[in-house]
Amino acid sequence: MEQQDFIGREAVASKRKQYFYPCTQHFYRDAPQLVRGSMQFVYDEKGKSYTDFFAGVSVVACGHCNPAITARTIEQLQQLQHTTTIYLTQPSVDLAERLEEVMPGDLRRTFFVNSGSEANEGALLLARMYTGRKGFIALESGLHGRTNLTMSVTGLPMWRTDKYLDHDVEFIPRPYHQDLSLEEAASLSLDSLERVLEEKGNTIAAMILEPIQGNGGMIMPTRSYFRDVKALLERYGVLLIADEIQTGFGRTGKMFAMEHFDVVPDIISMAKALGNGIPVAAFATTDEIALALNRPSASTFGGNPVSAATALAVLDYIRDERLPERSVELGERLKAGLEALQARYPSLIIEVRGTGLMLGAELAGADVEGAAALTDQVLETMKDRGYLIGKNGIGRNVLAFQPPMIITEEDIDGMLNVLNEVLAEHNH
Repeated sequence: MEQQDFIGREAVASKRKQYFYPCTQHFYRDAPQLVRGSMQFVYDEKGKSYTDFFAGVSVVACGHCNPAITARTIEQLQQLQHTTTIYLTQPSVDLAERLEEVMPGDLRRTFFVNSGSEANEGALLLARMYTGRKGFIALESGLHGRTNLTMSVTGLPMWRTDKYLDHDVEFIPRPYHQDLSLEEAASLSLDSLERVLEEKGNTIAAMILEPIQGNGGMIMPTRSYFRDVKALLERYGVLLIADEIQTGFGRTGKMFAMEHFDVVPDIISMAKALGNGIPVAAFATTDEIALALNRPSASTFGGNPVSAATALAVLDYIRDERLPERSVELGERLKAGLEALQARYPSLIIEVRGTGLMLGAELAGADVEGAAALTDQVLETMKDRGYLIGKNGIGRNVLAFQPPMIITEEDIDGMLNVLNEVLAEHNH
């Protein structure tokens, strides 16, 4: 497409305002119209390039329009585009088989859907079917989706839109608090979990949690926390659901983030990076638990030939390019650079958190609004200088670094140098 064919950022923003719901927001005061992507880069309608350090919130983990993946997507698209699960096709069963090979423990049964919300909804339903119980436990500041039930177990207030959410959810403190050590915060969370289980354990189907809270601000607990959680849940026959929507498929240095904690969940949900931009998601479990989901069910588009073929290409690319190992190496470089900036600007950066290529830098301000405003200013200036960074956290004041795993050392060093310049401008 020629440059003159683009309607431009102002026209796109105007049409969004005219035809989208008002809940649909976008980053930046002067938001570019993104028209093309190539690996770690995206380009706007004026031809300017941006190095992407957010990857659509961990989605394009193998790079934008990665030719090794898109070639197989196109090949399948031209061969057989769509059938549902009432017909026999090979890509979806091949994908299920491959997932069994990379999932931890004895997780091997997979139900394919289209999005992370749908995957978590299915996981919660499965837990209810298996246990015969209705209630759930979730962590404060977690995010699990935008359906009614997944919103009900979401602990971030800004994402709890529905006024009529399910009341059979018990929230406990997350294993993080800025005024406590990680060990103290974990102990506080575990004490709360034990109290809930003692009081209502026989009514609880499952506990759902993110191994690393992404939207909650890149929160990673102590290594022992999830082992202690699993042991408590097992005493009461409560299942553990690991929401690996953001953390799955190598970003944290492991194929799934729960592997950092040597814990195998009872149910695992996945999406985002699995399709590298093509909608595909799933929830998976053991042979035993899967037997509970036995009444007729289907997902019209879930695991369709194109999404399944794409996901298979993604898994091949992750394996062949050693992306989990790459995430460890590059993540250490990026984290060390961010920590150096924290040491240089202690009044601006409160803390650097996360692991692999899933990192956050929490910014400070005179108050919550001031920290959020500073974050927006940093994002805007970094965008103007050619770098796209995300934001998250309870106060929306955490810079989020979740780049494609094919990012280079030069990209990281270049971004850190520009971020240093931007922070220097705000260091009064």
